[in-house]
Amino acid sequence: MSDAIHADVTVRPPNIMSRMMGSLKSAGGKLAQEPLGLAGFIILALLCLIAIFAPLLAPYDPNVQVLSDALKPPSLAHLAGTDEFGRDILSRLIFGTRITIQTVLSISVIVGPIGLLIGVVAGFFGGRIDALLMRATDIVLSFPSLILALAFAAALGAGLTTAIIAISLTAWPPIARLARAEALVVRNTDYVAAARLYGASRLRILFFYIAPMCVPSVIVRLTLNMAGIILTAASLGFLGLGAQPPAPEWGAMISNGRKYMLDFWWVAVMPGIAILLASLAFNIVGDTLRDILDPRHARS
Repeated sequence: MSDAIHADVTVRPPNIMSRMMGSLKSAGGKLAQEPLGLAGFIILALLCLIAIFAPLLAPYDPNVQVLSDALKPPSLAHLAGTDEFGRDILSRLIFGTRITIQTVLSISVIVGPIGLLIGVVAGFFGGRIDALLMRATDIVLSFPSLILALAFAAALGAGLTTAIIAISLTAWPPIARLARAEALVVRNTDYVAAARLYGASRLRILFFYIAPMCVPSVIVRLTLNMAGIILTAASLGFLGLGAQPPAPEWGAMISNGRKYMLDFWWVAVMPGIAILLASLAFNIVGDTLRDILDPRHARS
């Protein structure tokens, strides 16, 4: 009889997908109560659409130089004006959206799994493994992220790919510390204890019971980090360590336009506005996702 009962007993972790789907179903109602969050999602969706359909939306080729139209102010022909080479700034901003979205997504795909893996391993095993991984994390955190990214980018060489790698090498520690904190809580839950009694291996508990429960918090943290990623990527581009000319990278556009700032303000201000809107949208979306996925942070 005891064998039959034991055979019927199964220990399953909470279904993370159903939990997330339930949160997504209620997101519409919560967004309706938060116009600012809805505006952030709309701006982010527009940025994604602009990046996808850039060739159709751009009125001009972003790299074609028309010297006779150099430094023209905003007008009906050039809504955001032209730069020192007569290139349409609006077209360059539209194509620059592709570079920004590509950078943000690439870095998120890299640092998300790395930070999650390091954090849950440290939090689950504890002891020397936790101490070793967290001391390495503390070492990276002890340096300002922008300075460390600049050092890596300078060592690896200028270019968009190296900028992505450089930023990724500095962006994973906050994800790891958050995942560790979540793992410390989850590993003491009743369903994890039941899984141990049932005979589940450590690796099974780690990857099927603990790691999935840390995913929502990691997603929120990644979204909040995207604004900082945009600013860091723009800083690298401003210093010539990001995407190289003639790529229409927003930071590089500001760098090229700074010498004309006093007389031809639009050359530097327009890409600055684009960076501001993108960073603000990601911050608002991250804050809204935190309220949706974590009731502890919900606004009263």
